[in-house]
Amino acid sequence: MTDLETPMAVPRAPALRRAAPALLGYAAVRALGLVVLAGWSAARGRSAYTLLTARWDSLWYTRVAELGYGYEVRLPNGDVHSNLAFFPLLPWLERLLHALAPLSYADAGFTVSLLASLAAAWGIFAVTDFVYGLRAGVCAVLLWAALPVGIVQSMAYSESLFTALAAWSLYAVLTGRWVIAGLLAALAGLTRPVGLAVVAAVWTAGVVSFVRDRSRGARDGGADDPDSAREDERAPEVSSAARARRAPQTTGASHMTRAPHITTADAPPWRRALGMLLAPVGTAAYVLWVGHRTGRGPLGYLDVQAGWRNGFDGGYAFARFVADKFTSFPSALAGAGLLLGVGLLLWLYVIGVRQRQPLPLLVYTGVVLALALCASSYFGSKPRLLMPAFPVLLPLARALARLRTGRSVLVTAGVAVASAIYGAFWLNGSGPP
Repeated sequence: MTDLETPMAVPRAPALRRAAPALLGYAAVRALGLVVLAGWSAARGRSAYTLLTARWDSLWYTRVAELGYGYEVRLPNGDVHSNLAFFPLLPWLERLLHALAPLSYADAGFTVSLLASLAAAWGIFAVTDFVYGLRAGVCAVLLWAALPVGIVQSMAYSESLFTALAAWSLYAVLTGRWVIAGLLAALAGLTRPVGLAVVAAVWTAGVVSFVRDRSRGARDGGADDPDSAREDERAPEVSSAARARRAPQTTGASHMTRAPHITTADAPPWRRALGMLLAPVGTAAYVLWVGHRTGRGPLGYLDVQAGWRNGFDGGYAFARFVADKFTSFPSALAGAGLLLGVGLLLWLYVIGVRQRQPLPLLVYTGVVLALALCASSYFGSKPRLLMPAFPVLLPLARALARLRTGRSVLVTAGVAVASAIYGAFWLNGSGPP
């Protein structure tokens, strides 16, 4: 699964000009979603902007930004909903923007999400372009924009911010920028609990790189030629797919046969170690602070989540939730849809494994899927919790990229329209819990 012998300069982050088609397409899809939402909401006598900025978790984030931590709601059944459950990076940015510009906290949250969604789209493009090429990169961004719950990307929620940090951290890992990868992973860990997925990706890639170094040293028996050893350290590891994109292409999809792996040989061991040490700092710092704040020690954050009846039970509660749907005919259709959706996600993940996606992407996606599907509460939240798992879209993006341009545009437009309609219906109905 690796290609260790081919030297090549580590690619820079894709220039804005290269990413422009993906970003323009992303903006068009999301603009369509907002226009449909505005029309649907107006027809129901509701404010689309309020739905985007002042309901559900958006209110919790703005309260943290305005008043800090310490707010909680005690429910009649004894549950305690504490705002300590919400990680601090988005509220910090809301407070900063509110201080710098004449914006309310809600306006600031909306602005942060819009900017972060564009950064996330660019990061998704960067990862996919590096792995499978420009055309697949554009398709991946459009598919992510047109997810059924893609409207969340435009809400004052933390999903867009987290996805942006995760995508760029993964890109940094793939291109051997370990310190940047660690810093972005730390910021992702200050954004959502699922920041653990980014930490896992960075750590797995780092451990594998050190194991490879040791295996290479044992195989070579120690380099007698210092110049040769230094040259080997400078040669990054790339795959035949990355080389093929820079070579003349003679067949339509021949350049998408393999995925590149980690470019570690150009990174000194101390940089890799530093990146690994930085990665968990954000999550660890906030969890330990919550434990100190609550007086419950390192596991205090789990107690906070328990107050929301949220935890990790391996998927047992979700399985019971799905099974209960089959007790009557109308709800059985919903149950079948849930099974189909989960099956599709797992199938796409298996395809990613079979297509030999880079290990950091597989680890990251696997942890996101596990944390989302195996949480014990808020089953209606699972679609938006799965939204950061963008690598599951890569097999679909590759397939879409192989179509002729006309067909690809037609398919994308149809999916975007369906997403816009569903997003307006969903947000005016049950919406995110």
